[in-house]
Amino acid sequence: MSAFRAPSRRPRAALVRTSRRRPRFAFAAAAVLVAGSTALAGCAPASSSGSGGSNAGPITIGMSLPLTGPAADVAKAGYQGYELWASQVNASGGLLGRQVKLDVLDDGMDPNQTTTDYTRLISQDHVGLLLGTFSSLLNAPASAVAARNQMLYVEPSGGATSLFQRGFTDLFFAQPGTTASLPNQFLAWFSSLPADQRPKTAAYLTQDDPSASPAISVFVSKLQALGVTTVYNQTYDPSTSNFDSIAAAVVHAQPQMIIQGSVTDDGAQFARSLEKLNYSPKILFQTNSPTDATYPSAIGTTDTDGVFTAEAWSAAAKYPGNAAFVTAYSNKFGTAPTEDAANSYTAGQVLEAAVKAVGKLDQKALAAWLHTHSVDTIVGPLTWDSTGDPQGSLMLAQWQNGTLQVIDPQTAATTKTVVFPKPAWKS
Repeated sequence: MSAFRAPSRRPRAALVRTSRRRPRFAFAAAAVLVAGSTALAGCAPASSSGSGGSNAGPITIGMSLPLTGPAADVAKAGYQGYELWASQVNASGGLLGRQVKLDVLDDGMDPNQTTTDYTRLISQDHVGLLLGTFSSLLNAPASAVAARNQMLYVEPSGGATSLFQRGFTDLFFAQPGTTASLPNQFLAWFSSLPADQRPKTAAYLTQDDPSASPAISVFVSKLQALGVTTVYNQTYDPSTSNFDSIAAAVVHAQPQMIIQGSVTDDGAQFARSLEKLNYSPKILFQTNSPTDATYPSAIGTTDTDGVFTAEAWSAAAKYPGNAAFVTAYSNKFGTAPTEDAANSYTAGQVLEAAVKAVGKLDQKALAAWLHTHSVDTIVGPLTWDSTGDPQGSLMLAQWQNGTLQVIDPQTAATTKTVVFPKPAWKS
């Protein structure tokens, strides 16, 4: 699942028009295409053919991404994952014998603008297909627009359980698991420990976030069922930047295990506060933050040792096509792919598999095919229930000697070693 990160410079692109004062970008795998006027048409159901223009022309795939604002880094890497997928599709002959064009709007991380953008893509631009944006915050309104227009919607992130409780039949999450299943691999490992070695007390803290908070609730209930006593439980505001007082309260409770629902650099900030107090629990699990490339430098590489997290994708996982994806992305963009880039690439793979299998842009047929078939991707085979909730779980990972290693599942594991208990802080 994707996390928000600090703003970055605007992604490279050609400005071609605006949407409510935010820049619009039209990307093609081979060239930038200029679009037309800015009027917003009414919302009407898409036709089953969804051609996105002449059948002889390109298939236009629409999306709205937070290319500016607080999630710009996520969007940049995510767009590059989409761009790599599109370029590879086009190099191999396109979809249904037609090239694909990515038609992208910038929502600036504004859910209202996301609604406007996806409405515009469908009713004004008449895109043939849709791909999702980032975070549950944005994917919730975007997928609702897609559902009203009876269009397939494959999202690269946005694993809040609530997204899959709205009765939508055309929404699909392109990760192995959602918020509800995020703790599964950790809980399986924890349960495998001899009873006398398991931590008996736990502290929980989480950012008030639609993905992080529900995941921590699952941890609390399932660990309590395993006999772990809760000694601290707090939800903090997303604007929290200083965790010294929260860390002091946690330390006062003396938990043997700490579980944090972190979203961005709040995980590193809290870890630094624990370092100041020289308090190291037997187990420290943080969502999202430890998968960020800046995490080791933020808390000190030696102090990452033993920190657990969950991730949807690993560069070292042995799933078919994953190594080729890492190489292709690195060659194209001059940097290693992030999880956000991989999630977008995976969403493209899911969409591609459905279109090729169905043989036409029939939105209902595409969704029906995905509900009844497995798709091989760089994060492993994906299947979905009737709500689009993937029937798997995220990987359990742990920082070991400066490298984020996959512990479970065994099909993706990069090590057989688990660091337990967590070593003392070194800095």
